[in-house]
Order: sequence, then structure tokens, then C-alpha cells
Amino acid sequence: MARNIRYGTVRSVLPYLLQDDYSRELVPQETSVATLENDYLLATVLLDFGGRLWSLQDKVGGRELLYNNDRIQFGNLGLRNAWFPGGVEWNLGTTGHTALTCSPVHAASLEFLDGAPGLRIYEWERMRDLVYQLDFRLGPRSRRLVVDIKVTNPNAHAVPVYWWSNIALASSPGIRVVVPSRTAFEFTYAQRLHRVPVPGSGAADLTYPHAARRTADYFFELDPGRLPWIAAVDPAGVGLLQVSTRRLRGRKLFTGEPVPADVVGRSSLPARPSPTSRSRPA
Repeated sequence: MARNIRYGTVRSVLPYLLQDDYSRELVPQETSVATLENDYLLATVLLDFGGRLWSLQDKVGGRELLYNNDRIQFGNLGLRNAWFPGGVEWNLGTTGHTALTCSPVHAASLEFLDGAPGLRIYEWERMRDLVYQLDFRLGPRSRRLVVDIKVTNPNAHAVPVYWWSNIALASSPGIRVVVPSRTAFEFTYAQRLHRVPVPGSGAADLTYPHAARRTADYFFELDPGRLPWIAAVDPAGVGLLQVSTRRLRGRKLFTGEPVPADVVGRSSLPARPSPTSRSRPA
């Protein structure tokens, strides 16, 4: 685990510039989106912000399956110092939130061989010199959204690469994260990495994120021989399930300490960053 964390680290985000020329003021802005919809699901993708899957609505149950805020407000986080929470973020290149998370991506409509509509987003990742492509598929009778991921290395040499998707879900009492794992590596931001049992020992059950007593990352060691999956469900067993091919063998849970209510502001106005103005390395 420690060896893989050190592999392929970078000292700079160049040739990208920092994206820190923004304020906390919220102003109305238009943004480009793409949608896929059938009788069961409605998916909304933000084309100006890394192709993030911002919303996935369960039309039958009348519920939003992802967490998304009533605004897009940036904070100093991520490789280029601009990041915002919500939806499903696609991260490519190195550890940390991708350099493209607040940048536009290319997009095209698709039609699969069976006639199902689809959406393709793609971009050139310039830190690693890689091309990545995501194909979203939602058939007319499908109850699940399928995303096919393709990363192409056009170089004659091997390139270090780290791929991960970041799924945001609303936390509430009783929500539990279920994963086929008996152990996990815990990182508590005190520069300490050690193995812990899953779901936990004694009264400390790490699979209930709303009850978390500290900020921590849990990198699950999945049971071998099974398709990798992770789910977040309410006490009735209703929620979101994410499953992948065996190649994406890792699953992670991030939990944070609760934020006091008087610290959280409310607004219905989205915001977005102005063009980058500095070129120093991060």
C-alpha cells in the first residue's frame, strides 16, 4: 500500500495552471449539461466541469441517488486549488482530485448497436500524456446507468496512472456503507496508515459514516473472487449500488467530522471560477 502511494508522484501540475482566481461570492451562471433519460432514471452530466455526473434521479422512487448541492462553490482543494463537492467525479492522472475536475471536456452523442442512446466525454490529460474516454449508456428499459472507461497511452513507454471515481452521497442517521471486505487500511490524516477490521471493533463501526468521530479514509481490501462493489443504503435497505469489473479492485470510504449548522450557508445561486491567473507550480 505504501509503495503504491509513492509510485508516480508528481512535484508540479504543469503544464496546467492553478485555478485559484475565484471568490466566495455567488453569482448566476449558465453551464452546459448533457442528460440521459428513460422511464426509470435521469442522469445529468456537467460538461464544463470534468464531465461530472451531477445528478442521478430514481424516477420511480422519486428520489435523488447522489448528493449535489444547490450551488457550485469552489474551495482550495484538488491539484489546481479548485474543487467542489457533489455527484460522481472522474479522476485520472495522479493521486488527488484531477486537474480537469473544473475544466470543460469534449462530448458527443452515441447510439449503440442495440439502438440505446449514449453519451461520450473525452479529453487529453496533459500531466501524463494520456487520453481518457467515458461512455455513458442508459438503455430504454435499463434500471442502471453503465459507464465504460477507456484510458489510452499513445506513448512508447509505460506511464504511471491512477484512476478513481469519487461518489458523493448525503449522510444521515442510519445510512450504512456495505462492501465485501473484512479489513481496510485506515488513514487518519495524522500521517498514520494501519490495517483495521471491517466493520470495526467493539462499538466503533466504521460502516456508519454519519456516526464518524473523526476524519478518515478507509481503503477496503475486497474479498477475492467476487465482483468489486460498494453500496450505501438506508435502514430499509434502499440506496445506491456501484459495481465494476474486477480490474477496478479497490473501494474506499471517506468520512468527515460533522460540520456545525451555523457554519453552513444556503444559496440558490451557482458559481464558477474565473480564468486562471497564475502559473506557479502547486
